[in-house]
Amino acid sequence: MHPMLNTAVRAARRAASVIQRASNNLDLITPEKKGHNDFVSEVDRAAENAIIETILEAYPKHAIHAEESGVRGESEYTWIIDPLDGTTNFLHGFPQYAISIALEQRGVITQAVVYDPNRNDLFTATRGVGAFLNDRRIRVSKVRDLSDALVGTGFPYTKFDNLETYLAIFRDMAQQAAGVRRPGAAALDLAYVACGRFDGFFEFDLKTCDIAAGTLLVQEAGGLVTDLAGEEHYLQSGDVLCGTPRVFGQMLHLIKQHLK
Repeated sequence: MHPMLNTAVRAARRAASVIQRASNNLDLITPEKKGHNDFVSEVDRAAENAIIETILEAYPKHAIHAEESGVRGESEYTWIIDPLDGTTNFLHGFPQYAISIALEQRGVITQAVVYDPNRNDLFTATRGVGAFLNDRRIRVSKVRDLSDALVGTGFPYTKFDNLETYLAIFRDMAQQAAGVRRPGAAALDLAYVACGRFDGFFEFDLKTCDIAAGTLLVQEAGGLVTDLAGEEHYLQSGDVLCGTPRVFGQMLHLIKQHLK
């Protein structure tokens, strides 16, 4: 395992310990609203601090881009951190959430960790080396047709500018795919595409911290990733489409018909 990836794994496991201890006492947590349907808790912050401390102990000169505390430092290396992707699920005791950590080097994501503490699923990737689930090499599924595909998505929940467009896409996707699911943690949704649990995924208006690690997982597992128009600006726009090579193309064709 690459030394920087190993550091990210240690950081994710430290954060998971914080999160899982707190999950036993959800009634003691007092969440705050960052915006409409956008929550943060002391657990998010404590988990993020554990990640940042672990990383900076090993690489004190690296920069940080974290979900809750923002950007600090300047370096050719930037760690992109979501300490608890799926906070709303966590706060309700719904066991679908994860820790997401990515390393960006000179504008390119090179290392990725997505850790699901409920299932002890550790997804890792190093650019050019491949994607793994608990040390087992993973690949996207072999599904070729959208009619056979299980597709993940996320409903708009904070910004509703694209709601009508999303609903039109969802309507057609539900009719053409084998099934559409909305678990509520984008980092895990992307990891599920990488390991073949989903055959495709799409969502509007995600944050860089949500998707930086997961998109590298998909790419290293042999999948395709773009924004919803088929361009490469998904980390900037937050609009993401990914899937197996054949399913991706069919999803892109369907989605493009609804874009303005």
